[in-house]
Amino acid sequence: MSSSFTLPRTNPPVTVTLIQDLSQDQLLSFTVFKTWLNTLQNSLSTQQVPNHPFHASPYKLRRIDIQTVDFFGGSRIGFVKLKAEVSSDDGQKLPGSVFLRGGSVGMMVRTLDKFFGSETDKHVILTVQPRVPAGSLALVELPAGMIDDAGTFAGAAAKEITEETGLEIPSDNLINMTEMALPESNGANTERLQRAMYPSAGGSDEFIPIFLWQKRVPRDTLKEWQGKLTGKQA
Repeated sequence: MSSSFTLPRTNPPVTVTLIQDLSQDQLLSFTVFKTWLNTLQNSLSTQQVPNHPFHASPYKLRRIDIQTVDFFGGSRIGFVKLKAEVSSDDGQKLPGSVFLRGGSVGMMVRTLDKFFGSETDKHVILTVQPRVPAGSLALVELPAGMIDDAGTFAGAAAKEITEETGLEIPSDNLINMTEMALPESNGANTERLQRAMYPSAGGSDEFIPIFLWQKRVPRDTLKEWQGKLTGKQA
């Protein structure tokens, strides 16, 4: 049986409908939901500025319908699928189908031959692994993973590099390339998105900062890494 509640401190009041397996406390304590909601509410607040293109007829969050939830390890929320109703007073609506999965990190691990000064003989470590959502049992991709309890983006990246490649890389040796490419948000009336790329912003909140680690290693080590079986089972 579904239930509903009203989000605290919302104007207009935002009704949230739940599914049977999800409680109000579980949803409101889910960090990914809180981050998405705070980001959206901040972006909606920027419409108060007179020169905002939607200032004359601002959009408002009016309703959230939870559709499905996936749990990790029994009781920990992993993914949430919801429908958000965001509309203006004159009836204009924005698409609101949202797959909440939170942030991930991607890593470009680049190596060069240790005994040659040339910058042309570069290698990038890629992983090959099953990805059912892509319909693949052998998808070639950059090492990547979800941000959980690592503490920082760099810490999460270092953890994923170790899990997926077996390499121990201190987090302070990683370069956040996405942060370098994106400007910081300035002013009280600017959107406060994550400083990361959003690969599927039309349907998901997922954001991915990309980190770089580069080092010269012996050619024999490069050959040893090629085809190496690493990683851990979920």
